[in-house]
Amino acid sequence: MGKVTVCVITGYGINADIELLDAFRLCGASPDLVHVNDLITAPQRLMGYGIIGFPGGFSFGDHLGSGLVFANLFKRNLKDRLEEYIRDGGLLIGICNGFQVLVKMGVLPNLDGRWTPCTSLIHNKSGVFTDRWVTVEANKECRCVWTAGIGTLDLPVRHGEGRFITASAEIHDRLEKEQLIALTYHGTNPNGSEGDVAGITDPTGRIFGLMPHPEAYPTKENHPVWKDGDGLQIFRNGIAAAERK
Repeated sequence: MGKVTVCVITGYGINADIELLDAFRLCGASPDLVHVNDLITAPQRLMGYGIIGFPGGFSFGDHLGSGLVFANLFKRNLKDRLEEYIRDGGLLIGICNGFQVLVKMGVLPNLDGRWTPCTSLIHNKSGVFTDRWVTVEANKECRCVWTAGIGTLDLPVRHGEGRFITASAEIHDRLEKEQLIALTYHGTNPNGSEGDVAGITDPTGRIFGLMPHPEAYPTKENHPVWKDGDGLQIFRNGIAAAERK
């Protein structure tokens, strides 16, 4: 079997694309860096990949809100092809700004199957940009293929708009009931997210968005105290799921 191919999407303001590219490469995948404008010109390119990654950064400067311009651009031009990609079993991951893009597109959590946004990521409760390490805990009951077998994990966060909210208490209850909350902050909640949510999945378990940056923890030397354990397990899990597909 050949290597799993990964489309790491880049564009204006995105700054964690190379980190994400390297993380997938370190895990044995074959990643490409593809500009969003090239995908809009040739949407069929999406279908050639086993995984699509939306990196962190400040796409389009976040001038109208974090990830909003990118989300609208992608949804307007590539929704039909991305829906086909997901139906065919493709995997998506969105990290930080990428998570913001996915929730504002409505592809996460996509509870109604129509990409209706029902969650968002807004300014941190502290009102300031947060750059620190946190501990997250994976939900063992969650179907998310990206977090399978993970217990707790230290990861860095670096965001100003990472506070996860839902449109209503009913939406949050449904996320809990359907086990779509994949990651929660363990101990310190750095942004005031509802229910300590750090990452969610969709009903298929193949689409995953999270605020912390696993791609920024590829080796123990990246940890402030050189702690064993790394963020690459998330990518290994995604690659294994793509291979099973």
